[in-house]
Amino acid sequence: QVQLVESGGGLVQAGGSLRLSCAASGSIASINAMAWYRQAPGKQRELVAYISQGGTTNVARSVKGRFTISLDNAKNTVYLHMNSLQPEDTAVYYCNAGNANSYAYYSNYWGQGTQVTVSL
Repeated sequence: QVQLVESGGGLVQAGGSLRLSCAASGSIASINAMAWYRQAPGKQRELVAYISQGGTTNVARSVKGRFTISLDNAKNTVYLHMNSLQPEDTAVYYCNAGNANSYAYYSNYWGQGTQVTVSL
């Protein structure tokens, strides 16, 4: 099992920035990538970005250029850096630990979620 603890959500005005953090513990050897998903009210959960242990990243088209993902392997912590936030970015953001290959990310363990609210 892998345990994930998220932090960094909150309320921000449009155009502002936030950084989400997610620390992983437990059976780290069973995963090789981490990701962030989000779920807005009334919408399906969507993959925002993922990063492999080697540093390869994949960012959703909807946030590319505004969001970046990074990984501190020494701390087993993944970050989501969110800039130029817009009201449509309002959602619960979930950390995920799983596995990735050249083609896709495969989710496995979930964090509890952290609320991000962007106001006008």
